[in-house]
Amino acid sequence: MSELTHLNTAGEVHMVEVGDRPNSRRQATAEGYIEIGVELLEQVLSGNTKKGDVLAVARVAAIQAAKRTWELIPLCHQIALSGIEVAITATPERNALRIEVTSRTTASTGVEMEALTAVQVGLLTLYDMLKAVDPALTIGPVRLLAKSGGSHGDWQHPLSSSLNYG
Repeated sequence: MSELTHLNTAGEVHMVEVGDRPNSRRQATAEGYIEIGVELLEQVLSGNTKKGDVLAVARVAAIQAAKRTWELIPLCHQIALSGIEVAITATPERNALRIEVTSRTTASTGVEMEALTAVQVGLLTLYDMLKAVDPALTIGPVRLLAKSGGSHGDWQHPLSSSLNYG
């Protein structure tokens, strides 16, 4: 197992120095779920909620969150994102909506936190817009599915073997 990189030799929290690392193309994909009642799920998918197209708002919120991750997570670096893809799909077998975010950059540090932050904020936006109808909405799980690039190379979540990532 790797060492915790956000601790210096004295055990104090610090921001990791990435200035000497070479830039490389990096990509990360994360996913998360929000459990939702069957009737409310149908309303959301048909665009018939009182708040309008909640999926569009959640997609925009996820993109905005990815771009502002460095402001929210204290030790994250500000990086220029070259692309962010947000997909929101229904998973009726779970009575849920699933958000998947892929973030990309060419930089000296990864984009996992941007993908994870985007998923979380997208889910929170859905909760905020739907809580008046169903305050029992449940968020989770949220996880990193895969990442590529950098000195650690490619990684895929052991439970996401069916994901075509490359």
